[in-house]
Amino acid sequence: MLRLIDANLDRLGEGLRVLEDISRFLLNDAVLSKRLKTLRHSLVKSLGSLEQDLISARRVAEDVGAPTEKRVTLQHKDLPAMVMANSRRVQESLRVLEEFSRLSGEPLAGKAGEFESIRFEAYELEQQLVGRLLRQDKASRLKGLYLVLDTAALKGRDAVEVAAAAIRGGAKTIQLRDKLRTKAELLTVARKLRDMCAEKGVLFIVNDHLDIAMAVSADGLHLGQNDLPPAEARRILPIDTLIGCSTHSTAEAVRAQAGGADYVAVGSIYPTTSKEKYKLVGLDTLRRTRSKVLVPLIAIGGINHANVQEVMEAGADSVAVISAVLGSDDVEKATRRLVAKMK
Repeated sequence: MLRLIDANLDRLGEGLRVLEDISRFLLNDAVLSKRLKTLRHSLVKSLGSLEQDLISARRVAEDVGAPTEKRVTLQHKDLPAMVMANSRRVQESLRVLEEFSRLSGEPLAGKAGEFESIRFEAYELEQQLVGRLLRQDKASRLKGLYLVLDTAALKGRDAVEVAAAAIRGGAKTIQLRDKLRTKAELLTVARKLRDMCAEKGVLFIVNDHLDIAMAVSADGLHLGQNDLPPAEARRILPIDTLIGCSTHSTAEAVRAQAGGADYVAVGSIYPTTSKEKYKLVGLDTLRRTRSKVLVPLIAIGGINHANVQEVMEAGADSVAVISAVLGSDDVEKATRRLVAKMK
C-alpha cells in the first residue's frame, strides 16, 4: 500500500510542479502560481509522519511499470496539451489516493475529503491554465495596426470591403464597432467579417456585444468602462476568447488587467473627432501604463501618420485608429502608409 501511495504522490507533485512553473514563468500569473504552490504544500501537510515510510517503501528496480528502452515517449503538441496531460496526471493520482483513503486501517484513512477537495480545485485550475495559454497565443498577435471599423465612419461603404482593403494594407486586427444596426443586421456583418479575418489570419474583435461575439466565434470581445466587467464576461465567454478593455488612466488599466482583461486600450492619446466625448490622457499616461501592465497595450485616439511613431516609442504594442484610415477614400493606401510609419 505504501508503494502505491508513494507512486501517486510522486506523480501528483511532479504534475503540479510543471503546472506551477508554466503559470509562474510563462504566464507571469502570480495568482495561479500561488494556488498551485498552496496545493503542493497542502499535500505535504497531508502526509504527516508518512514521508519517511513512503521513501523507505520504494522499490524502483522491481516496479513492473518502470520505463524501458523500448517505451515510446509521447510528444506534447503545444503548451495547452502539456497542461492537459499534466493536469490528468494530477487528477488521476488524486482520485487513486482518494479511493484508497476510504479504506479503514490504511495509512491515509480518513483523508478522502481532503483529496476530493484538491481534485475539484485541480479541474478548475486546468481550465484556467489552458484558457490563459490559448488567449496568450492570440494576444501575442496584437501587434501593428488595429482598425476600429466604426459603422458611423464608413459613410455608406460596405464594411467587409473596407476591412478587406485595410487587411491588404497591413492591418492585423479588425474590431467591429456598431451603434446603428439592429442585432440581426449586425450578426450578418459580423459573420462575414469573422470568416474573412479567419481566412486572412487577422484577429476579429467585437465591440460591446457579448452575444454577437459568441454567436460568430469572434477572437475577442472589447468592453468599455460602463460595460460588463471583464471578470463577469470571462465566466460566460469560451476560454479562448480574448477580452479587451478601454481605459483612460493607469489605475483603470491595472484594474482591468487584474479583472481578467487580456489586453487594454488607453486613450485618448490626442484630440479626436471620432468621439464627441473623450478624455485626453496623452503620451505620459501611456508611458506610465506601460510600466505597470504586462498585457498588450493598445493606444487609441487621434493617432495618425504624423504621430504614430512617437506613440509606438512610448510603449504601445499596437495602435487603434478610425479616421486615419476610414477617413481616406483609399483605405488600403492609408493603411499601408500608417503601417510603414509604425515599422
